[in-house]
Amino acid sequence: MKDMDKLLAELAEDAASVRPAPHPYWLGLKLAAAGLAYLALLLAASGFRADLAAAASHPLYLAELTVLALIFFATALSGALLAFPDLHQKRMLALAPAGMFALLWLVILLAWQADHPPAPLPVHSYQCTLSIAGVALPPAMWTLLALRRYASTHYYWTGGVAVLSAFSLGALWLRLHEVNDSIRHVIEWHYLPMIAAGMLGVWLGKLLLRW
Repeated sequence: MKDMDKLLAELAEDAASVRPAPHPYWLGLKLAAAGLAYLALLLAASGFRADLAAAASHPLYLAELTVLALIFFATALSGALLAFPDLHQKRMLALAPAGMFALLWLVILLAWQADHPPAPLPVHSYQCTLSIAGVALPPAMWTLLALRRYASTHYYWTGGVAVLSAFSLGALWLRLHEVNDSIRHVIEWHYLPMIAAGMLGVWLGKLLLRW
């Protein structure tokens, strides 16, 4: 018995202290703050669209920007919650991005109906998708790396949400930077690729977050 007590004492002394995981709200706040700082740097480098004051006079444009921001914050929080096996008993908050994404498409539908006569298409097309993807790459990487430190059992959803969060940040930047009022262009080259980005994130979640 003494030998067993001695062994237990030695094991206790050798055990490394484990740092407790942060609360998901705190983790989500850190992810959101990092994304906002990144967005501010991007806009400082690229500048805002030259006609921002005129564009901001259109309620549907402001609604689109607002919903994009809500998608970003909702996905940051959802990713933090999904990083924990029990979602901290906040399943509805973890599913909030689905509601925000549906709201975005409602705004886009209203903008489509209001686009009469249609605004002229810009001279570029797929370049917008490439720009958003390029801007989204760094936040997607740091979000996936941050979430990999936890024990998610929802790695498909976590990966999809992480990439959607980054893509929504890129889409928000481009809508603030690009002079473009064509809702058709925005649907084809901004928001339909967002669906593909989410599917890519699901695959990345299985690849990078599974344990």
